[in-house]
Amino acid sequence: MTRAEVGKLIGDTGIIPAIRAGSAQDALFAAGAIFRSGIPVLELTMTVPDALGVLADLRAEHPDCVVGAGTVLHAALAKECLQAGAQFLTSPGLEESVIAVADERDVAVIPGALTPTEVMAAMKSRADFIKVFPCSLLGGPGYIRALKAPFPDAPLIASGGVNQVTASEYLKAGACVLGIRGELIPSQAVQSRNEDWIRELAGRFIKIVRASRTREA
Repeated sequence: MTRAEVGKLIGDTGIIPAIRAGSAQDALFAAGAIFRSGIPVLELTMTVPDALGVLADLRAEHPDCVVGAGTVLHAALAKECLQAGAQFLTSPGLEESVIAVADERDVAVIPGALTPTEVMAAMKSRADFIKVFPCSLLGGPGYIRALKAPFPDAPLIASGGVNQVTASEYLKAGACVLGIRGELIPSQAVQSRNEDWIRELAGRFIKIVRASRTREA
């Protein structure tokens, strides 16, 4: 997929599940469950053991889905992720060297930002989306709404503290995508290999996104 196609898929889906697991096997299980639930995109954090190997395996096993690399902290790691097949890069903060690597390879990039200054810098950097993380600690949906007032065109992803109760509020506040981890992929579900649990949660979040967009239309 091209950079534009990856960005469109993320925007259309409205959810980026983030996988942070204790083993490669756990990560592969969680990713498979997410893809089979109907969510065609996910972020694999580079804190997963053998994350680059897992990323390459997921690209090979699920060629029709989009796999991004998360917690990419510097340019060298960004290059390794792209070599392993990452289709987008995300970071918890605004790291210009990672954005530069993504731009050079024409790959979608999602830097983290928290303050208005960081949001401005991310917009100037041609970021495809801007991950507001951890937004729950600064007021949750209210903080997203506050950022959208001066930055109405900023493609904000609400990440950190998104759950079934707050998801629709984040979308109403102006987030275009939700970044979700534990509330969508519980560690207990992964450890017990309970795919039905993950698929049930995925279905609920998908319905929330669809309902929010129906109301907006």
